[in-house]
Amino acid sequence: MIFLDPDLDPVAALQERAARSRSSARGFPRNQRIPSARTLARFLRDVQSILKLRGQVTILLTTDDAIRRLNRQFRGKNKATDVLSFPAVTPPDVSKARHGAPGQEIAGDVAISVHRARKQATDQGHALAIELKVLILHGLLHLAGYDHETDDGEMARREQRLRAKLRLPQGLIERSEKGLPA
Repeated sequence: MIFLDPDLDPVAALQERAARSRSSARGFPRNQRIPSARTLARFLRDVQSILKLRGQVTILLTTDDAIRRLNRQFRGKNKATDVLSFPAVTPPDVSKARHGAPGQEIAGDVAISVHRARKQATDQGHALAIELKVLILHGLLHLAGYDHETDDGEMARREQRLRAKLRLPQGLIERSEKGLPA
């Protein structure tokens, strides 16, 4: 599921409505507009299938302020970031049988700062839609259990192979390793 934070600037709200009516959205060049929820949901399903990541995933497209609050609350870091992943936690009293039942499994949530994604897309010379896909892929890898901070490059290698398969440009881990803006 894809959710657009209502606190995104008014232009983004107008843009979403305009995209549905096929009129142009004011304020951003075409390649910097938020793609439709349908487009992003299709990409989400494709990547979940490739990763064999079962369960519902919720993607929140939000603001720098909101992602900063989430980062502070859950990671103790008082700064905005581009993407945060929140894997589902199974309560100890839920049986494996119930957790695995169709329609009841939750893989987790991903929050993405549209402001940060737009800046990174501009810095990288590609469309916002491409950057959002790079961030979704990165977030889903975290939901699938990968952690580039502790896994000796396993996530970076997997992300690189998947980006090649999905025809996506350089990812976050490679950018940070090369000293480029993430």
